[in-house]
Amino acid sequence: MSSANGTTLPGDPPGGRRALAVWGIGVSVYFVAVIFRTSLGVAGLDAADRFDVNASALSTFSILQLLVYAGMQIPVGLLVDRLGTKKVLGIGVVLFTAGQLGFAFSPSYGMALASRALLGCGDAMTFISVLRLGTRWFPARRGPLVAQMAGLVGMAGNLVSTLVLARLLHGIGWTAAFAGSALAGVVVFVLLVLFLEDHPEGHEPEPVPHQGAAYVRRQIAASWREPGTRLGLWVHFTTQFPAMVFLLLWGMPFLVEAQGLSRATAGELLTLVVLSNMVVGLVYGQIVARHHGARLPLALGTVAATALLWAATLAYPADTAPMWLLVVLCAVLGACGPASMIGFDFARPANPPERQGTASGITNMGGFVASMVTLFAVGVLLDATGDDYAVAFSAVFVLQALGVTQILRLRGRAARRERDRLVASRVSSVHVPV
Repeated sequence: MSSANGTTLPGDPPGGRRALAVWGIGVSVYFVAVIFRTSLGVAGLDAADRFDVNASALSTFSILQLLVYAGMQIPVGLLVDRLGTKKVLGIGVVLFTAGQLGFAFSPSYGMALASRALLGCGDAMTFISVLRLGTRWFPARRGPLVAQMAGLVGMAGNLVSTLVLARLLHGIGWTAAFAGSALAGVVVFVLLVLFLEDHPEGHEPEPVPHQGAAYVRRQIAASWREPGTRLGLWVHFTTQFPAMVFLLLWGMPFLVEAQGLSRATAGELLTLVVLSNMVVGLVYGQIVARHHGARLPLALGTVAATALLWAATLAYPADTAPMWLLVVLCAVLGACGPASMIGFDFARPANPPERQGTASGITNMGGFVASMVTLFAVGVLLDATGDDYAVAFSAVFVLQALGVTQILRLRGRAARRERDRLVASRVSSVHVPV
């Protein structure tokens, strides 16, 4: 624990260099997982040629991967509680490395699809585990900074995909590039086995008894009943997916086929999305920490800016949009990821500590569900319209409208519930002498 003024109290993890080294191993696993997760974003056109598939079939790669990832969120949280961080991360590394290696050597579309599903399963085990590792090794007052830095390291993994893997792919070929990248999984697995520990000596957590399926159902139901949890889910749903769809699959084809850019230039624009994400994430984090009331304006402002820039790009009265407009679009898309993190700031105060993992899992599903729907819709519309990207990307506006409607519907109830909890906690903290 830590006191209100930031001093470390007895029982708090010690932090220090040892904690940084152990956490560094854990976050390196997440770094590699993000490289593998986003590798298809720079290989979409190559995958279509390699497996001779249309846009709908191509989108299935990312849809299946995200479906597995989203479906694993709550189970992974329970696994971390039961097995510990090291075991869950170890399982995750084995799965996502096997998936990346399988993708390198897949001779058919079906085997490649199974490989991406395996990769998604392993990837799903990383972020929650790394967050848990941070809480076990660092004082509580360092928690927000540690979580933020983990997210930044993940975005650095995305940079490696857009800058390094893309060049390897077109330099040494599909099999060599993907198989070579899989070696990174082997390296972090060895480091994990040899050096990672779940917690510092003397800071062992209390064992968590198995409470059965009925307990899990009660946790999910109780979290869902809270309007703050549902508001968090819809904020995550509405803000995250435009950038994820762009980075995971459709950004490169859109920039190359619809906008006539070279792959190198398109890769630079994808890199801009990632760099913008990292910068805006730091800014949004500071704003929300200082001004809690800024959460909803930031989220809705990001949605509005994203919709405006997409509309301007798709409706531009020429065959292609000018470079300055594409640059602004990519810079604004970089705000989507940080805005989606605001969803957790609505779910967190709505739930007691024993439901935080469940509530976070529910919230985290929002953006991934929206991404899956949009990935599929864009692929179907491209096939149906003969690769008309303006029509295909109109799916973005439909999901944004749905999400904003739900946000506006829930915001009042969530705010009242949050105020009531704050008042109740203040009253309960007052000591009345008898």
